Amino acid sequence: MASVVLADIAEYHSDVVSSLKLYFSFGRRPNESSQELIGRLEETDVRSSFAVLSRLEAAFRIDYECRCKEKLKDDVSWTFRRMYKSRKMRVSLEDDIFEAWLQNSTGSNRLISELRGAFKFRHWLAHGKYWRPNLGRKYDFSYVYLLAENALNTLPLINPS
Repeated sequence: MASVVLADIAEYHSDVVSSLKLYFSFGRRPNESSQELIGRLEETDVRSSFAVLSRLEAAFRIDYECRCKEKLKDDVSWTFRRMYKSRKMRVSLEDDIFEAWLQNSTGSNRLISELRGAFKFRHWLAHGKYWRPNLGRKYDFSYVYLLAENALNTLPLINPS
């Protein structure tokens, strides 16, 4: 289900990019048109990235809730249930959920580190881009999409049917 939703976001992104390019190819001066097109494409890129990261956060939060309710016996589930006893659903994605995955799954260090960076980018977007972020890398739709797909395919997140 998660990859279908990501694929829908990618298809929508592609449709908007194609539409913008077509729209700006008619009736404008080339220099005026190209600068405005670049701005619109950049905005589309960050909006699509935001949508992917929002869906990814939802997947992690759904997994947290399912693991707490289903009382699974793996280390991640056990850690989540301990958190749930004191904080219920008021857990931090980066500090609690990602940390539980980092501490209780093998081979996830780099992935969790990359996810934390991407969610700093998401926070910057969510709060109106009013400061100059120090993100350490450029985040674009392609990178965010591949990162989300990698996380959803690598970590055994529970997705209720």
